[in-house]
Amino acid sequence: MQYKFLCLIYICLAAAACSKLDDVDPPTFEVTVEKTTFKVDEPVVFSFSGEQDNISFYSGEVYNEYAFREGREVDLSGKGATLDFFSQLAGTGTQTGQLSVWLSTNYNGNGDHASVKAATWTDITADLTLASSTTNVASGKVDVSSWLSHDQPLYIGFKYITQPQATNGLARVWWIQSFAVRSKADSLGGKELLLTDQENAGFRTIDQFPEDAPSLTTINATRITLLGNKYKDPADSIYNPEYSIYDPNNPIYDPTSPLYQPTAQLPVFVPYDPNSPYNDPPTETWVISKPIVEGVVNLGPDKAISVKGINTDVADGYTYTYKRPGTYKVYFIAYNHNIDGVETVVRQLDLTITP
Repeated sequence: MQYKFLCLIYICLAAAACSKLDDVDPPTFEVTVEKTTFKVDEPVVFSFSGEQDNISFYSGEVYNEYAFREGREVDLSGKGATLDFFSQLAGTGTQTGQLSVWLSTNYNGNGDHASVKAATWTDITADLTLASSTTNVASGKVDVSSWLSHDQPLYIGFKYITQPQATNGLARVWWIQSFAVRSKADSLGGKELLLTDQENAGFRTIDQFPEDAPSLTTINATRITLLGNKYKDPADSIYNPEYSIYDPNNPIYDPTSPLYQPTAQLPVFVPYDPNSPYNDPPTETWVISKPIVEGVVNLGPDKAISVKGINTDVADGYTYTYKRPGTYKVYFIAYNHNIDGVETVVRQLDLTITP
């Protein structure tokens, strides 16, 4: 009985100790400076006292302001915008005049070829510089302000034409990169403000014959690769029933063979149809952005600068240099944390930076 009583006491003491260990102690933290007015490029020395696990710093400069730690929004309505990108040719194709650039404000965004053709499009290719070789070429900026408004969406389309390749040569690869629609508003913190860019423009491919003659166009976060459909050549081995891929005894289909290919599947032979209109058709492929409108854009949160991490035993201070004159609200955030919680202390100072 006495043994059980002692065990119960030990368990209670252990639980209390664990509970105590889980508590987060508030950090102790103070920040001082010798003066509050400094010159551009003069080091500002912040002195710390107290005990804390982590310290973060907001300088008060644009993109590093405590007030915008949850997000920074800017209204670009009525400021106007420009369009630009880089283009480049690649591959061994020989067709020319395949690419053009168009704008529309009444495309319905449905993503089918009929909807594209039903919209009104304006060709702005003549206002741009397009590549003529494998050299990456800047298009130059085109003013699209008159196309933009808060309630009128602007669609930007890259139109790519493929002529019959047996008689006109293979289609040429076009690369579109660094696409951007830039606001004409004053820069913020030395950075231009974007309405959209290559990664966020939401481009998608719209083929004239998506089932029968789809293009080989691809889109990723950094590049649009425009390429025409693969035309059907009767001399191609896939139209020969004796071609090895149609042989069920081909070792690539045999799991016991060293030549086995786990992803290989025995295809069904489909003979070449000389009367098919989709063997080598002229095709039209579009790559079109999502709707672009003027208005409020979210630039994301301003992020603090890490001054001290939990693995740093002591931080006595921090030195920072301002490059532009102005008045700045400086914030330091000290915090202790574990898996159960966080305790934070915020300290704020006002600085004046003179030329």
